[in-house]
Amino acid sequence: MTDHARDLEAVREATDRLLGAMGSTDDGAVAEPSLLPGWSRGHVLAHLSRNADALVNVLQGRPMYASSETRDADIERDAPRTLATQLEDVRETGAAFLAAAAEPADWSRTVTLRNGVTDSASRLPFRRLVEVELHHVDLGVGYTLEDLPDEFVTRENDFLAERFAGHPGVAPTTAVAPDGRVWTTGGGEGAPVTVRGTAPEILGWLCGRRDGSALAVEGGTLPALPPL
Repeated sequence: MTDHARDLEAVREATDRLLGAMGSTDDGAVAEPSLLPGWSRGHVLAHLSRNADALVNVLQGRPMYASSETRDADIERDAPRTLATQLEDVRETGAAFLAAAAEPADWSRTVTLRNGVTDSASRLPFRRLVEVELHHVDLGVGYTLEDLPDEFVTRENDFLAERFAGHPGVAPTTAVAPDGRVWTTGGGEGAPVTVRGTAPEILGWLCGRRDGSALAVEGGTLPALPPL
């Protein structure tokens, strides 16, 4: 069962880590490329702020974004801002999300996200945690997939493996970590494949942050995963 209160505390801690890491940089670093193609670090920070706003909308029963075009335009608008402005926005919007999530609510209710995707309200804190943790990695300031909390890596691998389960374009795949953790995904045409590597390397492949070259593949080739 999802423990949304525990996840909210993890969001708070992850946000503090990100703010601390970026606080040691400067305006020049914010304008530099992130690890996401086509995005500067400013784009990543702007996205995190606007995502917090969007999740407050979801919590309060409004559309997550007015439109995809508005979402993209807001990120582009905010990307060039100074470091101080970016960090204050991340801090304030993050706090607003935590405050909204602290309000009494039916956490079992179904909420609607982007593109008509639905989920339990109780999973919104973890979805925010994913945004903060993975985009901290994307900032390219020394925080890597290997630095992510182990519980987070396991849960995100669970989520992503489930997301691709049964996908017709992904061969049946079993991912195995050295400590025995196993994730199964895919289910389309092709012989079953076994992928072996550390849990962070498996996460990197599943979330598109790494090409999977560090993984050992048995029974075929590493499946190409659809974009998230």
